Amino acid sequence: MRTQPLLELVAVGRTYTSGGAPLTVLTDVGLVIQAGEFVAIMGASGSGKSTLMNIIGCLDKPSNGTYRIRGVDVASLNGDALAALRRDTFGFIFQRYNLMSDLSAVENAEIPAVYRGIAKAKRAAHAGDLLRELGLGDRLQHHPSQLSGGQQQRVSIARALMNGGAVILADEPTGALDSQGGKEVMGILETLHSQGRTIILVTHDSDIAAHARRIVRIKDGRITSDELQPGGDGGGQAQPGRVVPDARPGVAVLGEALMMALRSLLHNPLRTALTMLGIIIGVASVVALMAIGNGAKQEVLERIQAMGTDLLTIERGPPNVRASGQVVTSFLPEDLPSIAGVPGVEAVIPETELSSLLRFGEQDLTITAVGTGEAFPGVHDWPVESGVFFSAEHVKRYAQVVAIGKTVARNLFPGGTDPLGQYVLIGSAPFLVIGVMASKGSTPRGDDLDNSVWLPYTTAGARIFGQRFFKHIVVRVKAGADMSAVQAGLHTLLMTRHRKEDFNIRNMADTIATANETQNTLTYLLAAIAVISLVVGGIGVMNIMLVSVTERTREIGIRMAIGARSFDVMFQFLTEAVMVCFIGGLAGVLVGIGGGLSTSAIAGWRVIFTVAPIAIAFGCAFLTGIIFGYLPARKAARLDPIEALARE
Repeated sequence: MRTQPLLELVAVGRTYTSGGAPLTVLTDVGLVIQAGEFVAIMGASGSGKSTLMNIIGCLDKPSNGTYRIRGVDVASLNGDALAALRRDTFGFIFQRYNLMSDLSAVENAEIPAVYRGIAKAKRAAHAGDLLRELGLGDRLQHHPSQLSGGQQQRVSIARALMNGGAVILADEPTGALDSQGGKEVMGILETLHSQGRTIILVTHDSDIAAHARRIVRIKDGRITSDELQPGGDGGGQAQPGRVVPDARPGVAVLGEALMMALRSLLHNPLRTALTMLGIIIGVASVVALMAIGNGAKQEVLERIQAMGTDLLTIERGPPNVRASGQVVTSFLPEDLPSIAGVPGVEAVIPETELSSLLRFGEQDLTITAVGTGEAFPGVHDWPVESGVFFSAEHVKRYAQVVAIGKTVARNLFPGGTDPLGQYVLIGSAPFLVIGVMASKGSTPRGDDLDNSVWLPYTTAGARIFGQRFFKHIVVRVKAGADMSAVQAGLHTLLMTRHRKEDFNIRNMADTIATANETQNTLTYLLAAIAVISLVVGGIGVMNIMLVSVTERTREIGIRMAIGARSFDVMFQFLTEAVMVCFIGGLAGVLVGIGGGLSTSAIAGWRVIFTVAPIAIAFGCAFLTGIIFGYLPARKAARLDPIEALARE
């Protein structure tokens, strides 16, 4: 009783419809092959024999008819199942060897085991054993360019046997070899047949076909004869080839993808560097600009906080009325005792500023004259460095005394002259310098706070400003008091006194929050501009990967023929794109940190590096690799293996 056929084709036809009129290559092909047979498919060039072998090897599908493998209709199988058949059932031996030039002999031989999920050590050992059995024990680490044609074909045979190779499909295996090399290859195929493997040989050479036990002749896409050779048989009890243990793709495929990605990048170092450049610039820009933005933000906040976070400022003019403070004169000295009596208020001072000319001897200096109260140093946490600040008695007596800032002291009294006890002119009025304030720095707008002088508000109003009313009043809240409650109390008091809302109260905490939001907006704007560089870099990655797919089309076809799934191919090219962006991202982080530190050292800008922007920039680079690498990877995965193998 005859066993179920290994391969069975029933009324199979193949017609190609792309590129113009339909072209029929195979017509009504019927063929049954039993396990263990040695079959030669013989015909002239263009007879359809290679197309028939491609259908048998699941590289192509019939346009009509039925093809079964061990009774399973191939038409019912999806792409992954067909890839598994090519990987585990068939072993391909090509006329042009189809070895990968950048891999050694043992690496070429072990590729099918990668897509079966065999660990690196096991597949390398198995590939080495196969190559030694084929007489290449001293050529394991040689690359194809270092091997003769016969040796390359032996590597191809080892690759076909890597996953067991129960069915060997040999397409003109001696076509590129000399006579001696051809004899050696045919001897190997006969040995494999004697071990129980099914051999299907495609050739146009009758001498090569004579090695088979059965010859199937094909002409113009039709089988014209199917004959057993003298002494041949139809096969039957095949001995299974040596099969490596079952495993599942996973880590092995990932490792192969990483290795191939690294090889590809190193193969074209200049192109790789230029591809990474956009990613490096993008990530470095994000890291550096965010650090500079954070530094500027922190500096602004510190300067605002240095003025006091527990302060309330009462401005002239009703809320939300622009420039109203220029016409309202409601803040008078009589308001100060009432404001000081509001629960929670620790101290209160008026403040009025005016740009004035300060003179000492032959030195003239434009400064900001501030009329204020004796509690100014305590309210603003601004101590006196030398001398004293004016007192309440000075305010009461309209004393012509002044405290000066560090910038004023440095510019008005050069050469180490002690300012204390000196008389200076503010406008035309003389004032005695009684104190020098500690340095405070600049305002968020860049104004030098130390280029100021402070005098009693009574004296300033009478001798400098010519007015009794104040520009604004600053209130310091007691520690632990509720800022909102104090603010509400002040509002109620002033509404009672003024009978209208001709003032507005600003909370320093609100000012800090507003400044924080503003600086965040500016920082994010800088980051957004930098991210544009990442997008441009991503487009560069996509373009280069598309070029890479075109250049490596044949490699893709080889990988598909020996068992790679579409996902495996897509994963490999996606891995390359991600690796470009990963390495570029790391380099960009380093360049960004270096650029930020250099900017700080050269320009004196404050930079603050935090983990979040660096992680976000690096994550964006990684995501860029996935997004912009997907299209080229998908294009590679969708290639037809037959067309890919035919590409030179």
